[in-house]
This record gives sequence, structure tokens and C-alpha cells, in this order.
Amino acid sequence: MLDALTGACVGRSHRSAAGKAKLAQVIARSRALLGVPDDYRMAIVPASDTGAVEMALWNLLGARGVDVFSWDSFGATWAADIVKQLRLADVRVFDAPYGRLPDLGAASPDHDIVFTWNGTTSGVRVPNADWIAADRSGLTICDATSAAFAMDLPWPKLDVVTYSWQKVLGGEAQHGMLILGPRAVERLASYSPPWPLPKIFRLTERGKLIEGLFAGETINTPSLLCVEDALDGLRWAERIGGLPALIRRCEENLAAIESWVSKAGWIDFLAEDPATRSCTSVCLKIVDPAVTSLETARRNAVCKQIEALLAAEGVAYDIGAYRAAPPGLRIWAGTTIDTADIEALLGWLDWAYSEVRPMQAVA
Repeated sequence: MLDALTGACVGRSHRSAAGKAKLAQVIARSRALLGVPDDYRMAIVPASDTGAVEMALWNLLGARGVDVFSWDSFGATWAADIVKQLRLADVRVFDAPYGRLPDLGAASPDHDIVFTWNGTTSGVRVPNADWIAADRSGLTICDATSAAFAMDLPWPKLDVVTYSWQKVLGGEAQHGMLILGPRAVERLASYSPPWPLPKIFRLTERGKLIEGLFAGETINTPSLLCVEDALDGLRWAERIGGLPALIRRCEENLAAIESWVSKAGWIDFLAEDPATRSCTSVCLKIVDPAVTSLETARRNAVCKQIEALLAAEGVAYDIGAYRAAPPGLRIWAGTTIDTADIEALLGWLDWAYSEVRPMQAVA
């Protein structure tokens, strides 16, 4: 595995010619793999996907009304930032409980739209982009951090896309990617937000786009070891067949889980509509009446016991639902996971539940 570090720029400055070339290579390989159009700009930014989303919100919003669609904890965070931090007056928030999508058809083509493509903490994704108007006057800002490289993103419908290295390709955290379409670039050139922007958020200087950001120059100091890890993941993706192969791996993982759920009897998907089930962050809920009849704290305890048993056996770690989500389990089924490993895990889940359920059956 250490062979992947051959030629790495470890110990070199990210501002050196060699360091900048590595960063530019991440952008070029990511563009080719994702099929990002040539007239879209791509930049490596600090603070993971969160930093990329916040940069987009603080630089672009305020020129017109905003529609925010939220159905998981991160979508709720973007809505709260827009309402409470940016304090925009013309904001409509469309939200839905975990497991459902809000009314996407309510989106106004005259408003900017902010949404997550895949709800990482809810296991609910949008099935398509048909609800986004092709002739819209507003921008679409899409948090795609657990969708990029795993789902087909329709670029003509997306003006801003963000993701992070650590999600679908399994790279190290802390670095984010910000993709700007021509309409977003035009907004940056024609609109200056009324609030001050910290240096780490700035995409323009003297009214012009900071071009270096989209050529491998970064605002902060990136880890070149993380850069090499990102390149290794991108090269692996290219070797196995590119984006179609990556999407196929995720969908096969989801299919394996769907087959198991249909027979297990004690568990189901948190996503209520099969068309909206995530193929990366698969969120599950226990539906056995012996558990559903318990109060929330005891249902959480059952899930915690399952998680602890699997961890003690070295089978799975951090498999519990997100802290703000309903009690349940969450399986990462992204591109780096082999279907055979998913299938092996499912038998262990049945075992763990059989160990836990008798202790909880008498409510």
C-alpha cells in the first residue's frame, strides 16, 4: 500500500510547483471522473464539505429569495445558517421529518435553491432533478457530499456543487471541493453581499474571481499526504471503470441490503419511499413491536447494545444512527465497500439483534 506514496510531495510546500501540480491533478482527475462540464470551475477549499457549503452560502446568497429544502441534520444546519446567521428576509424553508422528502415541487424558479442531494443522516436522497426548472433565474446550491462519485449528478440543473474527500472515495477529512457553474460565476462577478467575508471564505478580489483557487492554489495549507491519498482513490476509481462502476458498486450494496430487509422481519429502511433510499448512507429502523413499543431512551439502548456487540466482535464500528436522527442503525455502503462485506455484515446484524431482543422483550 505504501507504493501509493511513490512520488508524493510529503514535506514540500503546497505553494511549490510540485505541490501545486498535485493539487491541480486532484481537480483534473475529479473533473474527468465526475463528468463536470468544461465551463464549471472547481476549487479545493478548507473545512471539508461544511466549509465548501458555507463559502457558497456566504458569497452567493442575498441577491434574491431563497428556498431551502431540508430533510436531515445537515440540511437543517444550512437552513439555520441562512435564517439565523445571514438573517435573510426572503427565505422559505421546506422541511420534512427523517425518512421523507419535503414538497420539492414548491421550489420557485425565481429563487435560489439550497438542498442536499443525499441526506447522509436520514438515508433519503432526491430521486432526480426533474423538480428543478431548466429556465430558472435563481441558482441551485447542492450539498452533494455523500452523493458525488456514487450517484448521477445532472450538471445542467446544478449551479453549485460541494462535496468532501472523505465521503464516497474514503479519503482523509478536512478538505472540501467547491464546483461553480457559469451562472454562479456570473453571480459572483455581479453581486457583492452586504456582510463582511472572512479571508477563508473569499472567492473574489476587487470584484473579480480569484482564478488561482481554481488552478490548485488554496486558501489554507492543505496536507499533501491527504492530497496523495485523494489521488490514490481517484486512480483506483479510474482503474475499476470510472463513474459507472462506482455507481454500480453502491447500487449493488443497496440491493443486498434491500434483499436482507425484505426477509429479516425486525428491521426496515428509514426512507419511506423506496425511490428515495440512499445507496451510500443506508439508514435503518427497528420495526419489531417488542422494541417499537418502548420509549425513545430504551429504543436507543437497544441500538447501542447492537452497536457494542458488533464492535466487540470486530465486525462493525460506528454503525449507530446519527445522534440527531431517530433510534436506528446506519450502514455505509459507498463505493469503497465490497458487496460481499455487506452481505457478511447482515448475518451479524441478525445475530446481534437476536442477542439483544430477549433482554428487551418484556417492556
